Amino acid sequence: MKNIFLLVFTFLNVMLYAQNQFELSYYLPKNVSYNSKIPTPESSIGFKVGEWHVTHDKLVTYMKAIAKASDRITIEDRGETFEGRPLLLLTITSPENHKNIKSIQQNHLKLTDATISNQLNVASMPIVVYQGFSIHGNEPSGANSSMVLAYYLAAAEGSEIEELLNNTVILLDPSLNPDGLQRFAYWANTNKSKHLNTDSNDREFHEVWPGGRTNHYWFDMNRDWLPVQLPESRARIETYRNWMPNILTDHHEMGTNATFFFQPGIQSRVHPLTPKLNQQLTKEIGNYHAKALEKIGSLYYTEESYDDFYYGKGSTYPDINGGIGILFEQGSSRGHAQETINGVLTFPFTIRNQFTAALSTLEAANSMRVKLLSYQQNFYKNVKKSGEKNTIKAIVFGAEKDDAKTYHLAEILKRQKIKFNKLKSDFTVNGIKFKKEHSYIVPTNQRNSKLIKAMFEKRTKFTDSLFYDVSAWTFPLAFNLNYAELKSTSNVGDLVTDLALKKWKLTVKSSYAYLIEWNEYYSPKALNKILQKGLRAKVGMKPFSLNGKQFDYGTILIPVQNQNLKEDELYTFLQEVANESNLEIEGVNTGLTSTGIDLGSNQFRNIEKPKVAMLVGNGVSPYDAGEIWHLFDQRYEMNITKLDLNYLSSIDFSKYTTLIISNAKLTISEKNIKKLKQWVQSGGTIIGFKKSVKWLSDNKFIKLEYVKVTVDAKNITFGQKRDFKGAQVIGGAIFETKLDRSHPVNFGFTNNKLPMFRRTTIFIKPDSVSYNNPIKYTNNPLLSGYISKQNLQALKNTVPFQVDKLGKGKVIVFTDNTNFRAFWYGTNKLLMNTVFFSKEM
Repeated sequence: MKNIFLLVFTFLNVMLYAQNQFELSYYLPKNVSYNSKIPTPESSIGFKVGEWHVTHDKLVTYMKAIAKASDRITIEDRGETFEGRPLLLLTITSPENHKNIKSIQQNHLKLTDATISNQLNVASMPIVVYQGFSIHGNEPSGANSSMVLAYYLAAAEGSEIEELLNNTVILLDPSLNPDGLQRFAYWANTNKSKHLNTDSNDREFHEVWPGGRTNHYWFDMNRDWLPVQLPESRARIETYRNWMPNILTDHHEMGTNATFFFQPGIQSRVHPLTPKLNQQLTKEIGNYHAKALEKIGSLYYTEESYDDFYYGKGSTYPDINGGIGILFEQGSSRGHAQETINGVLTFPFTIRNQFTAALSTLEAANSMRVKLLSYQQNFYKNVKKSGEKNTIKAIVFGAEKDDAKTYHLAEILKRQKIKFNKLKSDFTVNGIKFKKEHSYIVPTNQRNSKLIKAMFEKRTKFTDSLFYDVSAWTFPLAFNLNYAELKSTSNVGDLVTDLALKKWKLTVKSSYAYLIEWNEYYSPKALNKILQKGLRAKVGMKPFSLNGKQFDYGTILIPVQNQNLKEDELYTFLQEVANESNLEIEGVNTGLTSTGIDLGSNQFRNIEKPKVAMLVGNGVSPYDAGEIWHLFDQRYEMNITKLDLNYLSSIDFSKYTTLIISNAKLTISEKNIKKLKQWVQSGGTIIGFKKSVKWLSDNKFIKLEYVKVTVDAKNITFGQKRDFKGAQVIGGAIFETKLDRSHPVNFGFTNNKLPMFRRTTIFIKPDSVSYNNPIKYTNNPLLSGYISKQNLQALKNTVPFQVDKLGKGKVIVFTDNTNFRAFWYGTNKLLMNTVFFSKEM
């Protein structure tokens, strides 16, 4: 009886407290008057802030309403997400500043130009602050707090807010991830009880797979600030580069039992290219957060976790661009109110903390305005001095046989506003020939020289062995492009101002056959279009030369005779394919080659039209699965059927040629395992990645032997245990492999070495038969990034790929992700080769 009374008493207190929390006054500073003509969030969204989770459509409605009502705010739509939601940006400053906003913007950008920045008087310039919210959709307190922030900045009255707005241009991004926010809001709202249930076991706090953290294709968009592969990222990077803000804040959530974190993070893990003054200023700004949070009684911590190493995160990206990036992490209610070790955590409480930190950021910006503007000014002066002293004057990259990959790397540089040029003429460096029509050159002495170094450098020595994210991302290695550092700018040609992907077409009409080289990035896209049209195509298992041209392993042959299109129709269709796939299709009028196999040889093998499926659902990593879905759907325009594990038993697998199991910890019944094996034995192909490799070998789909690594903890204290274990993790590094280019998995690669990304500690021993090891780590494999000595020793001469027969079918495994974060273009073709050519492996 006593327990029941206590529960009722607690419940009533929670309800009473929650009702008070829903009032706008709960969030806003005290003793401030507000303009009654400015609409409150409730007047637009239909409920009080924190009472429900705001959906993105309602968030948009409010932001448009407040922008219309306030002369302090302008609003712009910068594009749309994959699901068609607008990517809004509010520019908030004083009405007087708005009248001169273009001039303010242009002057601010001059701070990054060391040749003219001395002409500026920073004491008279506004500071620029970019405030971004909820890049992870199921961390919604940030996006919900953006409504309170917008209201405060528009409606607050008095000398304090007027001074702030006169001195500050605020770029408010209310939702960095509209699709994810919408998904999570739906979940939280549809599972909310009228009488709030704080039991952490309630369904409200346990989203269904894949959750709302990610965007439409299940990407973690807080890793895309540097690669810029997603539409949401492109919009925010365009805004960032057009303004070059002094401070950028990135509002997140963490575990429910946590409190509140603000940067700086762990100082020993800051990237060496980041100036030490950056972290000192971050710490000084942190004093404002501490004071503000203490004022409302919120617990917090700093400098104990997270780091500023990988520049592809929102809180670290500004650090290489002369700004200050700040990460906020709020303990998450994951719904409306939840029990925690710190008591009941309510959604409004999390919103208030985010709003409080947003205001303390603006207070710091106003107080430290001249100091932060001077820091940015001096940052680029130092960049210029370093650039003049740098012995590396330029970087050249390209690939004669793959213009698309070269273009896509150049595309990233353009989005980051890095200048690059054409080559004056062909030249050779370190035995590698760079051709004028297939390469670009990047002068290092430019305002973005630090960013260039961060993108192109290889780093293998570190002061710390733990990383919150990856330790390497060297872009030309990720794209598998030839590149070289140059000590002269003598080969720098015209500046590239009109970057475009090269258009191709058929060379000549043929009544005999057409050939497609497999080297180009979009060759799989072309082949799929051809097969889906019902046309016959063959793959060449050996090289040959014809009409004075050398054709490599994997050349695609499309005979003209016995097709379901007439000769003229085939010609017209292949012209369209060549144009849409950005590659050349060559017409030939003879099958008699100069060297190598003839076109009628049985070394040209028929290619089966693929019908690809992929397992998704509980246990499957949505990141890895989403990257594969994106690759098929966006890059190669191929259908991939997503099969949820919940209805696996009802699926007829005979419809599919290929089943992909991305990184997954699977729980599948014996009955369904047997069903999968029977399908493979009948001719199907399974392709497994990362954790799925162990599952496939444990369940006897494929026989593998592993190299085991044991590291004894000697002289390690209890306090050092976590760091000791963390040092054995491969957080993300790049390693060199050697290729057997005659194997179908390597068709399309022109070099016998391939950089591969690795995050796992799955080390597979090579097969005793040498030709069964077409991809093998070299004896000195580390190219860039961190790996422990023990893991590096274990990795040497192991294999990241294996294939074996199971009945009439094939089981193929990769120890690591070949499609990492959509910018690892260099190994995308490995997966596509297994899809199209598995029968020949």
